[in-house]
Amino acid sequence: MMKFGKIFLAGLTMILGLGLMAGNVQPLSASAAGTEYYVATSGSDSNAGTNDAPWKTLQHAADVAPAGSTVYVRGGVYNQKLKITRSGSASQGPIVFTNYGTETAVIDGTGLSVSGTQGLIELANVDYVTVQGFEIRNFATASKNAVPVGIYVHGSGGFINLSNNKIHDIKNTVTPTGKDRLGRDAHGIAIYGTKAPASIHDLTISGNELYNLVLGSSESLVLNGNVDGFAVTDNLIHNNDNIGIDLIGFEGTAPNTAYDQARNGLVKGNRVYNNSSNKNPSYTKDDNSAGGIYVDGGKDSIIEQNYSYSNDIGIEIASEHAGKATSNITVRSNVIYNNRLTGIAMGGYDDERGSTVNCKIVNNTLYKNDTLGGGSGQLFVQYDTQNNVIKNNIFVASSTDVLIYNEYTKNSGNVVDYNLYFAPAGSSEASWTWKNKEYTGFLAYKKGTGNDAHSLFIDPKFVNAANGDFHLQSSSPAIDAGDTDRAIIGTLDIDGKSRVQGAAVNIGAYE
Repeated sequence: MMKFGKIFLAGLTMILGLGLMAGNVQPLSASAAGTEYYVATSGSDSNAGTNDAPWKTLQHAADVAPAGSTVYVRGGVYNQKLKITRSGSASQGPIVFTNYGTETAVIDGTGLSVSGTQGLIELANVDYVTVQGFEIRNFATASKNAVPVGIYVHGSGGFINLSNNKIHDIKNTVTPTGKDRLGRDAHGIAIYGTKAPASIHDLTISGNELYNLVLGSSESLVLNGNVDGFAVTDNLIHNNDNIGIDLIGFEGTAPNTAYDQARNGLVKGNRVYNNSSNKNPSYTKDDNSAGGIYVDGGKDSIIEQNYSYSNDIGIEIASEHAGKATSNITVRSNVIYNNRLTGIAMGGYDDERGSTVNCKIVNNTLYKNDTLGGGSGQLFVQYDTQNNVIKNNIFVASSTDVLIYNEYTKNSGNVVDYNLYFAPAGSSEASWTWKNKEYTGFLAYKKGTGNDAHSLFIDPKFVNAANGDFHLQSSSPAIDAGDTDRAIIGTLDIDGKSRVQGAAVNIGAYE
């Protein structure tokens, strides 16, 4: 299990300059560290880089700014790429690229070429770098196998902060051909740990908005390969044609398989909605496989206090690679509602995939997912699930009345208990499928499976579910009805309130 200190110190150490730098300090070619520099559309790279005599190009600033300096980018549209290869340091501080005051600095890729996988802003093998406050837009291609990215971080490095950026209209619009439909890819933010054992670590991605991305078979925000220690917090990710947030392993991104998993991370406080592959030509017609939050082969991470709604899948913890597992993921205190296929999915999507092992799904509120009516229910247990814990969740079925659907018999050691279920048709007509056997009625399901000995079937009494308010009324039967196992429930609910109040714990996301 991850250590919280490592995660939360990622941003703090950047600010305070604590710790040791992992490499890549370049010789200083501007003035002393701590200096402020300026870039403006009216500037010149032959200027001194002051507010009165700013530089013109972002790249010139990146090529000369020393550790500890801040590059302020004045308002305007910069039709430029920016590649950062210089590092800050623990002793002198990060190199910071930021908008100036309340001015809107727009980095616009209109008409710029895309070569291979390329970021409009790119960070290669750097430490102690902050990129914040930009609008990043219109980086697009219609070329197969060219991959435009809003912000692309790759190689190794650490103490990197990407915050409060607005990233949109990053697109690959090529028409996919061939049976595999591959070669049509783009990302809003992509973190690729491509070295080993050196990782990308102490990474903070916070407060960004990612929308209107045309991603093909890729993801809005992805951490792939040797990424070890990260916090993805308080981002707004919406209206994209594939996955919202993805933690990936086993794709061969890192050169050593022992390091090829995103891990030791925190995904917290994000709002992810309207992400769907339904009309994405990289997939078959009417595909509905885009997760709001997806862990595909990642491990040792926490997903908590997020809202995921109106996607294809609310949250998925799975592995697409045979013989490989997504493991030690905790999904807790999230609100997941009105997703098209299902609320939470786990396990491989068919029997040629990998497994979900030693994960915890705890204190989540799931409401009327499965809006397509396909019968995947609120919890979709797929191929090869082992030793997972599913407790303290509220599951409210859609019009299908399906609560859990598990058509695979490769299902062992999973503990399901202390949940609250409800369905429009009532207790006797609600449906569960477990190890490929369907049960109609709550009592039949409990007797036939041995699951949910301490669970309830009753209206949870939300404050106003129709308007997205899933707080509990004071008379809710979910209050004080959960398992108090402190090893799994965490310390805070989705509102940041203490999870344990007295000796009792609520079922669901809200305490």
